[in-house]
Amino acid sequence: MLSDFERDSMRIIDANFNRAKEGFRVCEEICRFHLNLKSYAKALNKMRHSLTETIKGASIDQDSLIKARNSKNDVGNKFSYGPKRKSFKAIFTANAQRVKEALRVLEEFLKPFDRSSPKKIQKLRFDFYTFEKNAALRFKALPDIG
Repeated sequence: MLSDFERDSMRIIDANFNRAKEGFRVCEEICRFHLNLKSYAKALNKMRHSLTETIKGASIDQDSLIKARNSKNDVGNKFSYGPKRKSFKAIFTANAQRVKEALRVLEEFLKPFDRSSPKKIQKLRFDFYTFEKNAALRFKALPDIG
């Protein structure tokens, strides 16, 4: 039986794991289908899979992540969808921010359970900062209207 702290931490880890993977995927698709940059898409794919492996290898009960999920009653499930983004750059930027925030949350909430996975998440976060900077340069000449 999980304590309240453990259960709620599992909910936070699960939500942010999903959020980071989704953000990686959106950025990957833009690099693949809009920018036609195979190497960028491949790098994002590798980061997404690295995150999955890190979470799977963490010293947490993997079943607890799903069991702690309570999407139906999540007080945040009615948040606004945010602004309508009208450019690939705006969509990429929003999802890059989502990835960074989710990785930081994962890093923090994995600390009580595992010694190595937060360090792996931190490295992934800093690798993504570098990737984002390089990718942003590819958008520089593209109009940003949203």
